[in-house]
Amino acid sequence: MKELQDSGEDMGETLKRRFKEQRRRRKTKLLEQSSAQESQDDVEEISSIQHHSENEGSAEQAAEPVVGSRPPTGSKREMQHTTGSQHLDTSVKKYLEERLRAAMSKGQSLQQEEASPEPASRLQSFRDRDTVTRFDREVEPDKAGRHNVPPDISNRVKLREATRQAEQGLPTAEEAYKFFTFNFEPDPQHETEKINRKRQKQNKTTEDRGEEGGHEAEDQEDGDIDEDNQDEHEDTNNISEEDPLVRGEEEDLFLIEKSSQDFLEVKKAEYVGYQKRIQRERESELLFTPSSRPVPTSIKLPENMRPRYLEDEGLYVGKRPPMSQTNENILESRILKMEEGKKWIGDDGRIMALPDPIKESSTRPPLFHMEEDLDPALQTVYRKAIKSKYANMYIAGTADPEGDYQLDVDVSGLIFSHHPLFSREHVLGARLAQLYDQYLTRQHNNLTGHLTDKLNGLRSALRNMLEIHDSQSLTQAMQQRISDYSLEIRNTRQLRDSEQEKDRTLLKNIIKVWKEIKALREFQTFTNTPYKLFLRKENVDQATDEQVFEDEISAEVVELEAESEEDYQRKLAEYKKQLAEWKLSRRKQKAKKKKRKKKKKGQLQDDTEEDEDQELSESEGPEEEDCPKPEPPERPDFDSIEQQVREKASRIRRKPGESVLIPELHASGNITANDLCPRAEVARREDVAKRSLFIKILYNGKEVSRTDSRSLNTDFRVHFGQIFNLKIVNCPQSINLQVFEELGSSCSLLTQVFVPVPEPSVLTGSGPLEEFEFSSNQRVMFDHEGVGSDVPLSFEPDGSNKQTLLTSGKLSCCVSWGIGEDDVPLAPPVSQQPGGIHSGLGRLDAVTSIGASGLYDMKKIGEWATQSRLDPNDPKNASIMQLLKVARSGEVTAPEYFRLEQLQEEFNFVTDEELEGSKRFRLLRLRNQEVAEFRNYKCVPGLEREVSDKVFQEYEKRLKDGEIIDTKEHLDSHRALVAKYLQKIRESVINRFLLAKHHYLLSDLVIEEEIPSIGILGINLFKLAESKRPLKPQRKERKKVTAQNLSDGDIRLLVNIIRAYDIPVRRPQSNKPGQSPQSVIQGSDWLIGQVQVRPFVEVSFQRTVLQTTTADGPNPCWNEELQLPFSAPNGDYSIASLQSAKDEVFISIFDEVVYETGVSDKDGGKSIHTRAEKHWLGSVKIPFSTIYSQSRIDGTFKVNTPAVLLGYSKERSHGTNGGYDMRSLSEGAFITVFITIEPQLVPGEPIREKFDSQEDEHLLQASERFERDAAQQYPDRPFITTVIDLNGKTVFITRYIRPLNPPQELLDAFPNNPQEATALVARFVSLIPSLPDRVSFSGVCDLWSTCDQFLTLLAGDEEEHAVLLCNYFLSMGKKAWLIIGTAIPEGPTAYVLTYEQSRYLIWNPSSGQYYGQYDTFCPLQTVGCLVNADNVWLNVQQYTAPMRMSFDTTKANLWKPFFSRSFSHPGLSSVQQEELVYRRTDKAAAAELQDRIEKILKEKIMEWRPRQPTRWNRYCTTTLKQFLPKLEMSGGRDVAEGHRHELQSLLGDNRIAGFPLHLPFSEIRPIVEAVHSTGVHNIQASNVEFALAVYVHPYPNNVLSVWVYLASLVRT
Repeated sequence: MKELQDSGEDMGETLKRRFKEQRRRRKTKLLEQSSAQESQDDVEEISSIQHHSENEGSAEQAAEPVVGSRPPTGSKREMQHTTGSQHLDTSVKKYLEERLRAAMSKGQSLQQEEASPEPASRLQSFRDRDTVTRFDREVEPDKAGRHNVPPDISNRVKLREATRQAEQGLPTAEEAYKFFTFNFEPDPQHETEKINRKRQKQNKTTEDRGEEGGHEAEDQEDGDIDEDNQDEHEDTNNISEEDPLVRGEEEDLFLIEKSSQDFLEVKKAEYVGYQKRIQRERESELLFTPSSRPVPTSIKLPENMRPRYLEDEGLYVGKRPPMSQTNENILESRILKMEEGKKWIGDDGRIMALPDPIKESSTRPPLFHMEEDLDPALQTVYRKAIKSKYANMYIAGTADPEGDYQLDVDVSGLIFSHHPLFSREHVLGARLAQLYDQYLTRQHNNLTGHLTDKLNGLRSALRNMLEIHDSQSLTQAMQQRISDYSLEIRNTRQLRDSEQEKDRTLLKNIIKVWKEIKALREFQTFTNTPYKLFLRKENVDQATDEQVFEDEISAEVVELEAESEEDYQRKLAEYKKQLAEWKLSRRKQKAKKKKRKKKKKGQLQDDTEEDEDQELSESEGPEEEDCPKPEPPERPDFDSIEQQVREKASRIRRKPGESVLIPELHASGNITANDLCPRAEVARREDVAKRSLFIKILYNGKEVSRTDSRSLNTDFRVHFGQIFNLKIVNCPQSINLQVFEELGSSCSLLTQVFVPVPEPSVLTGSGPLEEFEFSSNQRVMFDHEGVGSDVPLSFEPDGSNKQTLLTSGKLSCCVSWGIGEDDVPLAPPVSQQPGGIHSGLGRLDAVTSIGASGLYDMKKIGEWATQSRLDPNDPKNASIMQLLKVARSGEVTAPEYFRLEQLQEEFNFVTDEELEGSKRFRLLRLRNQEVAEFRNYKCVPGLEREVSDKVFQEYEKRLKDGEIIDTKEHLDSHRALVAKYLQKIRESVINRFLLAKHHYLLSDLVIEEEIPSIGILGINLFKLAESKRPLKPQRKERKKVTAQNLSDGDIRLLVNIIRAYDIPVRRPQSNKPGQSPQSVIQGSDWLIGQVQVRPFVEVSFQRTVLQTTTADGPNPCWNEELQLPFSAPNGDYSIASLQSAKDEVFISIFDEVVYETGVSDKDGGKSIHTRAEKHWLGSVKIPFSTIYSQSRIDGTFKVNTPAVLLGYSKERSHGTNGGYDMRSLSEGAFITVFITIEPQLVPGEPIREKFDSQEDEHLLQASERFERDAAQQYPDRPFITTVIDLNGKTVFITRYIRPLNPPQELLDAFPNNPQEATALVARFVSLIPSLPDRVSFSGVCDLWSTCDQFLTLLAGDEEEHAVLLCNYFLSMGKKAWLIIGTAIPEGPTAYVLTYEQSRYLIWNPSSGQYYGQYDTFCPLQTVGCLVNADNVWLNVQQYTAPMRMSFDTTKANLWKPFFSRSFSHPGLSSVQQEELVYRRTDKAAAAELQDRIEKILKEKIMEWRPRQPTRWNRYCTTTLKQFLPKLEMSGGRDVAEGHRHELQSLLGDNRIAGFPLHLPFSEIRPIVEAVHSTGVHNIQASNVEFALAVYVHPYPNNVLSVWVYLASLVRT
């Protein structure tokens, strides 16, 4: 040992030389062995790979693994075996192991003896490090790391040459041998120094790094060097080559000898057979090792083609999945070696890849701050793990009840599509319902229609294409396009035909099943199902239908011919090609035969030719068998094509002109009662009734709830309608509904339905009910009519065609997440993906970029989209791109305007033409526009086909016949014209007021009780203290009802008939014409023995007639209430409709007269037969519109008794006073009535609208103030200063008052009697028919027409009559005023006041009668104001009744004038014309009208007597006709007695009852109603005869007075 230490340098030299000699010998030996073995021997490869420390980690890459390297010192490396080397020479192996052990033991003993200051080496830690030394790169000397000793300059050059050769190709065996045996090393002195240096460095690095970084990445690039490694390389470089390696004697040179590196390296270099094997493998293409170097783009793409980057072109390119560059290079190298390799390379020169399917989601958000800098509230607090109370809860550890979630399970019901208890009819019914559902679904989808439209579109497109390119030669592209279109047409046509066939088959099946049901019902004689099938026929236009059918067939024939021709041409081309090939093969065969013939020797020419022919024929035989001659294709038969098309069309389509059949299935039929069914069916029904079902709800396999038990209905439906709220803490795995069937006390599981767990966004209320189908395979059989389940069933008579039905049906339910308090969803949170962190600049988050408020600003969103360069093709951006469609030229600009209906175009579900053509829409629109015919139309049908064309007939007729005058209704051309004109005014007024009508107040819509005030409470307290007065009851105010809640039968008219006064009494029959009635009465005891009169009251309204009991005497008392139903016109109970109702209440007084008809012989003449007749005495007529607007009518009314009442007396003595015949109301008969409507209706309000006006603004403001003050001080007094004219403009009321001339004929009739002339003028005005404005203008307003308009229209309300009469009186020199007040029964009205002979007279303009101021029976009840041409006076007196007030307008304390000193009269001009022009009377027209009225009335009376004959007495009629003009002239006075005597003398043997009626003429309807109300036609006597006379007296301006005389004659 000492020798070794002293002479360490000599020993090293000796060892080296010895090693080199051994190495050379072994290599020679190995080379010989390998060349001898060639491919027989497999040699073990020692691929021990040298380890570098990290300071030399150059990480160089190699294309091929190198055949030799050294293991680390002191490591016992296990050899790695390759497939090519299985065993090594055993002697070499043993020798190496012995030497290695010796060197190691020597080194260890030396280390133990020498206490070296160096730290112990840790080279053992490098055992597992595998690095590849590569020779395809240049190696820098300081980074080489392959040799322990850096080579000198010359050796470096040689190494580089070798490296270059390695790059060009793999080295040969000889080059590899030279490389490993060539001496690259410098002098030994340098070597030992460097070895020690190297060892020190290795020790240091190993200590620092330990075993981290154990394996270097083999594929690391040259440039990717760690900074630490670079520093260490710098340290290495700083060591100069001249420095001594051995610095002291303590350093042990033999440490390097611990590992036999030289042996291993030398051994590896000697082995060269591996390279030869590699070359052989490459030649045989058994193995290919792809390079990891990048492949140039020029190789990957075709020649002269640049890479194309789709992303730069604005197309969406998905993000590629991550992959290391080296792996990609290797993959590219491998792929490009294959033939089809380039098809895997995209246009951009990279391997094609699908977008990365993995979503970016972080497991935990990163903390960007250190823990110390964090807010204490944000710092992580670590606690000990606690087992959660609820292990599987959504938010772990929430033991809070608020953390629970709620599932709502809504079980609606179930329907069986088959049940064991189905009867045969139920089975067919279920099948019919199923087929009908399929039919409805197919109709809804309308696939046939869509395909037909598509086919027509394709055909027209192809037609246009051919027309455009007809004259030109078609290009290749155009021909291709045309063929594509033809192919698409063919496919679409086939699809359309199959759909049409399905539709046709479905309809046939529906009809077939329905016929089976009907046959079954007839056979079994009872009905089990309510199904009824209606087949609705829709007629089609035969000509159009045939045209369409023929067009379709011709188009199809043309297409099929073209297709057949195309197929034929294609087959022909194929045939020609095959024929050419066949001919070519024949020629080749012949050539071969000829060659064979020439080769044959020793035969004569003759023999040769014969043989040739023979062999040729022989050869042709098998040749033709092997390759037969192709057959030419058959030409298409064009004649049969049309026949085939027509056959197919008749099979799958409707025949032209055949009605379209539309099935409609209704469940409205009647099911046969049990007692009419056979015993087996009754048993089945009883079995159904016994069964009930319930459903268990299982959550995660555990029962949590169950529904109530519900019995099975006869239609096999069960309705549960229950919602179960499940509080859940465990994750929902499954929700299961089990259907159980109960029979008595036992229950069995029928089926179970699994329901999917809803998404967290599905909340209660938003989730729809879903239907889940279920079935059960239980086998059930019955001994009654039930068909059972899983049992063969046949509907054929012979038992064939059996089918097996299983219990099945649909369960309707909905599972959703509940909603807690404050509408908080009790659903688990949706996991949200953080998009902002992982997205780069290209995926800017909109909210972080523009703020949440910016999301509503289109401009900001557009700018953000432009800046962040959103990809329009990225599916994630689809919704944003949809939003930004309004972008123009790349920039999004919000429009400068706004739309009321932004999505109008999107929601136009049909075109305007279709909308105009829709009958239902037209009906809705006309009703909305309140067109007269449709204003009150209630139920608009839901379907277009249910709207009949008849609905529009009247409307269209009115539009069409706008100017044609219909005289049938009016009997008078002028009145027909007037009616049309009035209708036009009415329409214009209504249209003007429609807008105002829809201005509602709160009180119009909300009816609420008034809050009681202190005053009301006080009054009620006083009322409690009042004494009760049962004999003087007071009426209570009732609640008012709005019209929208009403329907037919809800409204009743209550008529309370209280009493009557001065009813005419019967007079005795007298045949002596000269005798007065008084003498007759006085001279006999007639009064004592006879009843004076037996009156009763009959009320008729809307042809409903009720009557009171019969009373006795001329002053009867009834006190009875009659209730009459009211139905509004067209069922419309709106205020406007109720106000415009033209119905009238007729209150008629009759006398009941009992006549004896004879004595009965049956009981010995004891019983007397009597007959009662009723004689009309008079009537009161009250319009319904008045009752409605007043809400009640209460008072005593004068009964309109006829001027002559045959058989009755109403004589009283009256005196005259001051020239006027002062017969007051008291001479007539009276009746006291109370009329109201039950329930009390809300009356129509006047229009709350300001109108245009020509008046001065100051005047209008003053009038408004005046009216407001008057309404506050005197709320019950009617007062007006302004009115609305026919043009809808506001006019001051005094403009209507102006003296106007009455017709001169009236003044000339009584030139010397002004009183008679005045009465005649009043009569003329009253003869103009009354038509209240609320009727005329549907209650919208009160319009005032001027006098000339009134005389033209010949219709108006009380105001027009009063204005005209007042103006006439003024022109006659009288002092006259207009009275605005209230009267009975009219309500608010206008009368005329005149002052003459020191007395005030009150004139009723509608009846022409006058009353004294103090007349108790004057209908005028209150006076609100007086109007003349100069002023308007408000009544400020204590009383409003005419008899209790003064009419002296000069007294300011009684009458408050509008124009006064403070506001003087501005000098208003009148709206009336200066002079009225009258048309002359037309007597011929009046005579013609008289005949027509008489004819109509006679027809009506005969119509009202359908069971008795109606005989007319012509003598009596003639007498009556002569008498009527006298009545007109005298006004019914002083002629009655003479007329009665004349009739008695003429018809002495007859008992006559009759009377004349007098009416102003407007139209025929009121006359007919008046005649009907008298009840003359009701006389039942067999021998009765009737007389009817009509007289029409004309006045100027076509004002007509109509008299109708009615009489009945019974022969005594």
